[in-house]
Amino acid sequence: MACSAHSYVRGSTLKFYEWLGSSTARSLPQGPAVWICGDCHLGNLGPVADAKGRVKIAIRDLDQTVIGNPAHDLIRLGLSLATAIRGSDLPGVTTALMLEQMMEGYEDALANPDKNPKTSSAPASVQRVLKRALKRRWHHLAEERDLVTSLKGRDKNDEVEVVDAAYWMKGCSSLGRLRFAILLGIGEKKKNSEGFCLIDIKEAVRAGAPHAAKARMPRDYAERVVEGARKLSPFLGQRMLAGHFSGTPAVLRELLPQDLKLEMDQLTREEAIGAARFLASVVGAAHAQQMDKDARKKWQMILKQNRSKKLDAPSWLWTSVVQLVARHESAYLEHCRQYALNGAQSR
Repeated sequence: MACSAHSYVRGSTLKFYEWLGSSTARSLPQGPAVWICGDCHLGNLGPVADAKGRVKIAIRDLDQTVIGNPAHDLIRLGLSLATAIRGSDLPGVTTALMLEQMMEGYEDALANPDKNPKTSSAPASVQRVLKRALKRRWHHLAEERDLVTSLKGRDKNDEVEVVDAAYWMKGCSSLGRLRFAILLGIGEKKKNSEGFCLIDIKEAVRAGAPHAAKARMPRDYAERVVEGARKLSPFLGQRMLAGHFSGTPAVLRELLPQDLKLEMDQLTREEAIGAARFLASVVGAAHAQQMDKDARKKWQMILKQNRSKKLDAPSWLWTSVVQLVARHESAYLEHCRQYALNGAQSR
């Protein structure tokens, strides 16, 4: 988190939720109550494969998913892109243009809910990650996870055997929590190294993201994550199950080599603007597919309000992102100071 302001934003989700309790956030427009990501930053979007190996860009982390206000996902994505732009030493005007394109991409997805965002329209930075995902095979995942795995056809009656397991230290949100990688052997094919799969077991925790007042969500944390995934990212949701591990709610997810997060730390102006439009359309499609025609139309009308003649993005979005960038910038510098002090003490 100390390596860049962008990394800090990705790892400090609670700062965003704290801001949502501010007076500015309380005046945000209220969209229809749908499943939202809850932590919609760049690293939580990327290539995701389904059980048949088809790949598309989608939301890939649903730990904080809730039924809530879709505006929260837009603001969180805008903040993430804005800090990526600052880290790329691009001028502030790029941020303004980026927010305009975000809204265009999101609103286009609302108007055309059955038209999935075309990967051909993605900017070069996204295309590179997608091409890399399509080329990945099981040995790439094995190199990363230190386990040799492969995925082949299975029968529902195949016997399943735990071959190996390891505690997995991964990501800011998982540190100090239950996280395991499990290698499973499935059916007779495990005798010749073809019947293996890798399972991620991750502790499910209470969502920090605010939810709609009358939202009917599963009380079990793991069931909430899985249901949200199936609504927002079906490719991922179909590979997830809710369960309990040593009495702790946990999500079991089969890993596939094509699953990657977006790494966009250095962007050109064109890439930043193109990424904003494309990724917002991905989020918009995930939201829109949960709304009926009337709800989509009403939400579109709300989004078109509070726009100036000079900036084609809602004033609430611009104000929110500016406030959040300022808050996170100061918090990041304080984090770095503490990091340096702790490092000096350890020496």
